[in-house]
Amino acid sequence: MKTKEKILFTIIAIAAIGIGLYPIGYSSKGFRDNGLLKSKSRDLMTNPAYLTALYIHISWGAISIAIGWSQFMKSWRQKHLKFHRYLGYLYVSAVFISSIAGFIIALFSTGGTVASIGFCGLAVAWFTTNLLALIKIKQGKIKEHQNWMMRNYMLTFSAVYLRIYLPIILGCGGSIELALKIVSWLCWVPTMVAMEVYLQRKHNASVKPQIKQKDSFPLTNA
Repeated sequence: MKTKEKILFTIIAIAAIGIGLYPIGYSSKGFRDNGLLKSKSRDLMTNPAYLTALYIHISWGAISIAIGWSQFMKSWRQKHLKFHRYLGYLYVSAVFISSIAGFIIALFSTGGTVASIGFCGLAVAWFTTNLLALIKIKQGKIKEHQNWMMRNYMLTFSAVYLRIYLPIILGCGGSIELALKIVSWLCWVPTMVAMEVYLQRKHNASVKPQIKQKDSFPLTNA
């Protein structure tokens, strides 16, 4: 791993662990009166079904973001393949559970329909990429599995971007409703576009040497 990649990976790891520990604050009643939850109606915040979905999404989402980054450490993964698999199953389970709960709470977003569609889209994409990654590893298609996991973790990492963009928009004078309308899309769509560009370039780079190698050998019957 190059120096720049190590620095970027370290930043991602620190941010992931920090956001993973962040939901601990939700265990206190006072915390519910601050931040995003402060904008929720009293009826919603006293609804057992909503609160159950909220805490499931938060707790399992925290697990997924806190452990997911470690799965991309190639040297560690090769040395501890069995543990990597166990941790992988925990991650996949956490994403499945958190994405379903996330879809439910997204229906009640303070940002209205625009924000609800954005967050629901994120939940569906999160669930789907996770499912495809699981299918590919079951089929023994390691490379495709890794690519889908990279897409999936970038969606998991949207929790970090959300907590970066939201205070910036609010600090610029935007209302919580406007901020959520923007962030519900901004926290994951640009990242997924960037990831697709990266994977496509990576694929093209791996194909070119093969093409050159084929072109270097003339046909014996020519």
